[in-house]
Amino acid sequence: MGLEHFRNLRALPGAVVTAVADPHEESIQFARLTAEGDPLACFATHGELLASGLVDAVVVASPNMTHAAVLQDVLASPLPVLVEKPLCTTVADCRAVVEAAARREAMVWVGLEYRYMPPVARLVDEVRAGAVGRTRMVAVREHRFPFLPKVGDWNRFNRNTGGTLVEKCCHFFDLMNHIVGAPPVRVMASGAQDVNHLDETYDGEIPDILDDAFVIVDYADGARAGLDLCMFAEGSENMEELAVTGDEGKVEAFLPSCELRVGRRGRFRGEVRTEIVHDPRVAHEGFHHGSSYLEHVDFLAAVRDGGPPAVGVEEGLLAVAVGVAAHRSIDEGRVVAMAEVLGDPSA
Repeated sequence: MGLEHFRNLRALPGAVVTAVADPHEESIQFARLTAEGDPLACFATHGELLASGLVDAVVVASPNMTHAAVLQDVLASPLPVLVEKPLCTTVADCRAVVEAAARREAMVWVGLEYRYMPPVARLVDEVRAGAVGRTRMVAVREHRFPFLPKVGDWNRFNRNTGGTLVEKCCHFFDLMNHIVGAPPVRVMASGAQDVNHLDETYDGEIPDILDDAFVIVDYADGARAGLDLCMFAEGSENMEELAVTGDEGKVEAFLPSCELRVGRRGRFRGEVRTEIVHDPRVAHEGFHHGSSYLEHVDFLAAVRDGGPPAVGVEEGLLAVAVGVAAHRSIDEGRVVAMAEVLGDPSA
């Protein structure tokens, strides 16, 4: 993901990648290749990068379990920062980041770029414009391939990722929270590791990351949202499908087809309009349908103007907290109140 940010920033007018920090030498070599001969200072630690005076802003794209420690140092600096999702792997660490961010002037932006995927952004715009009336249900389906290998195989274990429903699905919980616009109050989930990585071992340890789950989230205004996740579903036409349904209509977005459907209720069957949505501003498509590029367009504008982040640390905390609640629901076989998760500093 660090290289994904690198490539997007290189395509962004007015942005220059001046330095990278990574303790993994192979990753540094990939960064040098990505720089294509442009000057690039390389450091083994983020502390050296922060002390170098070479940067105006920082992107944190290190493994999940390192975010808390890295951010402790970054937030002690005067530099604006974009930190990749999840904000941290625990609610307690997220709260510490929220508190540190409140004590500084510089912006802290959470990289939940699914909001920027063109058909998803249009879906949100349609909902805000009243296309569905009052939102009652949000449905998200992600049927995709298994987790890819990463440096040191860190993403094979819950202790490093925060768990699949934090690592991967905080994106979707953020979208649910963003679309509904009311606090989540209860979470009920069922999930397991049924297919993926069961034949792998690392230092004699079998991975423990979930590969499928259903999650239901109830909101304070009576709306509800559901996630259908399967990570052994390569035989899918669309990897992600989102639907928002209200008392007057329904809006759907599909990826990677980039199809948007806007429907209004009628007797038995309503009218549906369909279009393919792209954003002409995208200069680098990357692995996320141009969303990372569009995120950086707004991040750059906020850095220059001193404006607020489009996605702040409180939103990053809440997305993680829903994932934590979902894992607790699976582990303990019960409905979990969000107040229990958000009120427990050791969560």
